[in-house]
Amino acid sequence: MSKSLVIITSFSIFAALFGLFGCDVGRNSGSICKNNPELCADLHRDSWCLVEKGDLIRSRYQLKITTEPTGKQLYDQLIKLESYSKCIELAAGVIHIQNTDRTLDRERAYAVSTQNLIQLREYTKDNPDNYLVYYRWTTFNDIPSRDTLIKAEKNGEITEPFILAQLASHYIKTDMNRAKMLYLHLLSHVKPKTIDPDWLLALATIYRWEQNVDNEYLLTKANTLMSDNIASQEKLLALIANDSNRAQQLDLEAIELVRLLKTAQFDTSEIKSKFE
Repeated sequence: MSKSLVIITSFSIFAALFGLFGCDVGRNSGSICKNNPELCADLHRDSWCLVEKGDLIRSRYQLKITTEPTGKQLYDQLIKLESYSKCIELAAGVIHIQNTDRTLDRERAYAVSTQNLIQLREYTKDNPDNYLVYYRWTTFNDIPSRDTLIKAEKNGEITEPFILAQLASHYIKTDMNRAKMLYLHLLSHVKPKTIDPDWLLALATIYRWEQNVDNEYLLTKANTLMSDNIASQEKLLALIANDSNRAQQLDLEAIELVRLLKTAQFDTSEIKSKFE
């Protein structure tokens, strides 16, 4: 498949993905479109889906200024294109009675975006980069891609947190010890802003299976402190036989755990040993 067919818009894939650039800062989508009109010509013109449109434009721009796009950049383009296509599909259903051109413009943009997505998926379908292997696994439930990632993870080749988290979620069904190891690795090494509180719930599930009620209580409580989730205190107390003194101690440990996670100190903390 030729590179010129990957994105069938008014600009060629050669220009969009592999071209050189001028003086753009690559942040403001308006300035990108002004200086690189070929990157935006196929997109709708009105104010709908501004976030998705802007993200897609910036992703395209990054591809344009890169001589050899990485798998991560192509993955990002797939995700941004999917998001834009879904948004503009909804917007295309909003009919303007007085300005029918807007409706037609969105319908056109949606049709082109779906075809672009088909083309880009085809272009990347055999790419062995782990980001694109991950995309095929999570998008199409492609089992060979999943197995490829499992092998790569066990060989220490995966470092991206969201890929490791997805693998950890899979391991809960097949290898709980490895799932625990990955979740603890993530909590120990990712930046605080990257931590997903749901990792704590996943660990709590593992300890439930291990019948370690203290850790289940502690991690569930910590999750509520780091998210909008609400846990029934009555049910939490039932885990520890309604022992209020034990609950008070675990509540304090949950507060400390959250502090350690938010300050990137969990890896060297004493509390980590409770989970190993």
